[in-house]
Amino acid sequence: MKESRIMSSIGVTLAVLFIVAFSMFPPQLHAEVKRQVAKLSSTYILQEANKKAKVVAIKGISYNVNASLTDNLKSFTGKKVNITLNSGKTFGGIVKKVGDHLVHLEKINGKDYFDALILIEDISALDARFREFQR
Repeated sequence: MKESRIMSSIGVTLAVLFIVAFSMFPPQLHAEVKRQVAKLSSTYILQEANKKAKVVAIKGISYNVNASLTDNLKSFTGKKVNITLNSGKTFGGIVKKVGDHLVHLEKINGKDYFDALILIEDISALDARFREFQR
């Protein structure tokens, strides 16, 4: 309750400052004042949003270091991953299906309407998003 009152007070104060600034300064300074007030307002809003946000683990996402790469890939079916090949090339997309030797990656990042079929033996690394912001 106190936080919302403080936020309201700050919002009203910024609005009053903005109006006062426009009435006190010559017209050529209005643009600069407007820019500064907008900058301060957006900085404050971002700071308040970050205070309320927290990082949480995404449910159902984990690696199993005792399982094979194929089994780990299967656990990411339907999820977004980045796959790095032995050559150093990286593919990002959604794991559609995993077979014994191949993985089907759909909706490739940066290549609209493309999918990829990747040889599992050529994969050197797999990375996925494990955490996200919760507001």
